[in-house]
Amino acid sequence: MDFQVSEEMSVRLAMIDEFMAREVIPLEGELLHGDPDELAEAVAAAQAKVKQMGLWAPNHPVEFGGLGLSMVDHGLFAEAVGRSPLGMSVFGTQAPDAGNIEILHKYGTPEQKDRWLRPLVDGEIRSCFSMTEPETAGSNPVLLETTAVVDGDDYVINGQKWFTSSADGAAFAIVMAVTDPDAPPHRRASMIIVPTDADGFNLVRNVSVMGHVGSGHASHGEVIYQSCRVPRSNLLGGEGDGFVIAQDRLGPGRIHHCMRWLGIAARAFDMMCERANQRVIGNDGSRLADRQVIQHWAAELDAEIRGARLQVLHAAWVIDQHGAKAARDEISAIKFVVANTMLKAVDTAIQVHGALGVTDDTILAYWYRHERAARIYDGADEVHKTSLGRRLLRRYAGDQAG
Repeated sequence: MDFQVSEEMSVRLAMIDEFMAREVIPLEGELLHGDPDELAEAVAAAQAKVKQMGLWAPNHPVEFGGLGLSMVDHGLFAEAVGRSPLGMSVFGTQAPDAGNIEILHKYGTPEQKDRWLRPLVDGEIRSCFSMTEPETAGSNPVLLETTAVVDGDDYVINGQKWFTSSADGAAFAIVMAVTDPDAPPHRRASMIIVPTDADGFNLVRNVSVMGHVGSGHASHGEVIYQSCRVPRSNLLGGEGDGFVIAQDRLGPGRIHHCMRWLGIAARAFDMMCERANQRVIGNDGSRLADRQVIQHWAAELDAEIRGARLQVLHAAWVIDQHGAKAARDEISAIKFVVANTMLKAVDTAIQVHGALGVTDDTILAYWYRHERAARIYDGADEVHKTSLGRRLLRRYAGDQAG
């Protein structure tokens, strides 16, 4: 395994680090305390600068305006921009658009790519991904109840979805719905493109998450599809391919998430160490950093972040070399390891900051609220542990049988 970074990528990462510190992180005050419209204008201005720098949408296909980075290089990029909640949006790689771009590129027809993929990569429109339902277990997509019934040249979609992230202001949704309830479980559902201005697409509300409703891209919508009619030509891939497409979307997407989480962990660690060195706690001028417990926290977190980072880079390398299917074990492992490492880093940084840590005077409380879901979305920790553990034990059973 060789994680050597090319000279070109090293230059890109240096440019990104400098831009994040100078242009993006200063916008967090507007994110936490300002007006959403003013923040959107500031983000758009930063996006324009990124495009001028030639760093826009680096993981997306070259033929559609991206840089076509390898999975390892994109992981390093995601880590760099993950140091701020605004980083992914500023560089045009935010979820759920990034995952939708990947599956549109792989499964979309030429017409679908022209209408939806190209403007999505260019940042002219946003999208959302509509799979999770309030009444079915998100950890088991074969239980979906939303249906898409053929009626002439159309699909008629009925069902309720929620946590359709970024539906507020999106131009279209990719909806996972049951098209053949009598098929084998993993062939019942399909992916269908639904314009958000289609009759029957109803954005009911932005779901409040830990007291914050959010708006625009930073929101999680509840959507009701009420006899929502779209052309059958909006089918993505083949009928019954929904589960396969979802797996294709989620596998590489976990690399994006995990490296972004490592960016969060690294910045939380930096903030923790800076606070420990600055905070005077004794008449003799002693500081938090002089306390052994803080030193232990720093040592443990540094070791855990290093280990998690190497795990993710290895998983990305396996995907680059052998494909996502070959990296199933690695992907399952990093999902729960890195989510917990990131959350531990944020929680420890809050503890070291004391009362300041739970306020919105730093970015830490924002992460504490919004990133707790990391242990749930894209497969709960327990699902990944069960899946990985079962595969590992079956291999040993097979060895013994042989």
